[in-house]
Amino acid sequence: MAFQNKNLSVIAYANGFTLWHYSAAETLSTITASGYFDSVKTLMNTGDIIIINGSDNTSIKKIVASTSITVAALS
Repeated sequence: MAFQNKNLSVIAYANGFTLWHYSAAETLSTITASGYFDSVKTLMNTGDIIIINGSDNTSIKKIVASTSITVAALS
């Protein structure tokens, strides 16, 4: 299953920072694969945070935006 816009929502936005939520019936490893969110890369910025609810787990990640969108572990 591929990314679906209807599963992505903004929880909060302020000063150029966005807190996102994404929920889907896919595994966390599928959702966090590089390029999964590329269809909305014009909306996401490096440093944004995303809460992901997958079929097997829930995680909080940070967005790394370049030529493609990557979700990375919080450091």
